[in-house]
Amino acid sequence: MVKPRYSVVIPVYKNEGSIEPLLRALDELAATLDDLLEVVFVVDGSPDSSFALLEAGLHDVSFKAKLILLSRNFGAFPAIRCGLVEATGDFVGVMAADLQEPVSLMGEFFSALSTKPLDVVFGQRLGRHDPGVTKLASTLFWSTYRRFVQPDVPPGGVDVFALTARFRDRLVAMSEANGSLLGLLFWMGGRREFVGYTRLEREHGKSTWTLKKKITYLLDSVFAFSDLQVRLLIAAGVAGLVVAVRRGMIVVVARVFGAYDVPGYAGSMLAILFFGALNTFGIGIAGNYAWRAYENTKQRPLSIVSMNLDFPEKTTVQESQGTDK
Repeated sequence: MVKPRYSVVIPVYKNEGSIEPLLRALDELAATLDDLLEVVFVVDGSPDSSFALLEAGLHDVSFKAKLILLSRNFGAFPAIRCGLVEATGDFVGVMAADLQEPVSLMGEFFSALSTKPLDVVFGQRLGRHDPGVTKLASTLFWSTYRRFVQPDVPPGGVDVFALTARFRDRLVAMSEANGSLLGLLFWMGGRREFVGYTRLEREHGKSTWTLKKKITYLLDSVFAFSDLQVRLLIAAGVAGLVVAVRRGMIVVVARVFGAYDVPGYAGSMLAILFFGALNTFGIGIAGNYAWRAYENTKQRPLSIVSMNLDFPEKTTVQESQGTDK
């Protein structure tokens, strides 16, 4: 069996509406490439008919494919990691199944990786056909991400990328639980390039990238790549210590000169509440770090494969006749 030169990893979750146009777009991509294409679909415990549609549709495509079903919904990044491990191409791209990123970007990424001394290529959003509220939420999210996690991430964020097999191997070797795959990619550095594109309007289904998932992902990234919260806690502690020392000196001086005022109930209660809340906040931060460290010591798999199906590349009539001769 001929080894594919290019691989595309696609996580799938509640994407039944876009499966057919996605397969057509991938067939068109395969026709434009100068070598064999492999597509790895990872169905992340999707409750809809995405797996069944893919299983039926992949018998009719021209490219080689793998269809992986995870035992439950582990999340987009564990699903992507699973697909990266299964991909066998020299260059591996990652994209979503909702078709909001043009499939043709994969061709541009592969061209850049195969002709230039690069390790990874990222898609950089130059514009997006999304509702105003969605644009605002995305801008706020990625601004916060760039400020506190990875300043090298472009302003519009990153949803699609491709990398060499060698760089991929280094990435998947870091199996951190509750981490950030994107954060790791930028933390690794390497020789990178950005390709601009305009995000397309969503035509099928509804986005599963909810506010809760965004907040969870942002917190995971902050705890994995930043000590900001620890520094803020230290700064608050130092400020509290300064206030306490100053108040203590005032009390001592007042005591010496007989001007000691016993009541001071409001001030005392404010101080107790403030430092009590600060102490609780600090315990929460320490507990979060301890929990994440404990999660990584368990060595549990980041995802569990329930089914793995192979769909070989289709041979043409001429190729079949040539083989028979």
